Amino acid sequence: MASGTVTIDIEGHVAIMKVCRPEKLNALDLDMLKALADAADEVEATAEVRVAILTGEGKGFSAGGDIKAWGGMRPEEFGHAWVRHGHRIFERLATLRVPMIAALNGHALGGGLELAGVADIRIAEEQIKIGLPETGLGMVPGWSGTQRLVKRFGAQVVRRMALGGEIFTAEEARSLGIVDAVTTTGNAVAAAKDYAARIASRGPAALEVVKLMIASANGEDNGTAVEALGSILVAKTGDLKEGVASFSEKRPAQFKGEW
Repeated sequence: MASGTVTIDIEGHVAIMKVCRPEKLNALDLDMLKALADAADEVEATAEVRVAILTGEGKGFSAGGDIKAWGGMRPEEFGHAWVRHGHRIFERLATLRVPMIAALNGHALGGGLELAGVADIRIAEEQIKIGLPETGLGMVPGWSGTQRLVKRFGAQVVRRMALGGEIFTAEEARSLGIVDAVTTTGNAVAAAKDYAARIASRGPAALEVVKLMIASANGEDNGTAVEALGSILVAKTGDLKEGVASFSEKRPAQFKGEW
């Protein structure tokens, strides 16, 4: 399956999403953002999927936002059509019902690192570089680089990248907790598939709930996590079944408090 510049391959319980603009090192433009949103919806709607892998085509994971895509925008257009739009899509990816692994087969810089940051697990190839170079262009990270990445990697690590412009190697990133494992060149996707199989062997309902619980504990969208957990719980009760039946049959509900 494919959606523009993002492809999806489903192998058993694993969905492999790939950003495909290798001639630009998978730099993101508006078409790619839309394709990522469509991919997220497709993964979410495919019941057999228990784990997702996100990677890049060619030698790069993602070089971030394509300057040609946003450099000529008016300030208000940049804020709404680029930053806010991208932010919503990254949030959509971060809150997928299934765990996600980012297979970093190439550099993850700026928006590319923010994209990697939506994943629950990151596996990097040894040759890659990681950083947030935006302030060198006179701009700031706009797709949760100063928000989600601080929560997941720690404020001081983000300060070093965003304020100091430090670029980390894969091993440095692993030691700092930005990535979880480092593999040899060309093997990130294979390693991600191995880890995905490990996740997929576990209880899918438990995985979904634990992902929500961890996000809530980490201060990531507590409202969504609480409402999702509550809705899942109530949906399994006898009271909900009775409520729906009574509505359809146009009679008063006879709730019994059945869990």
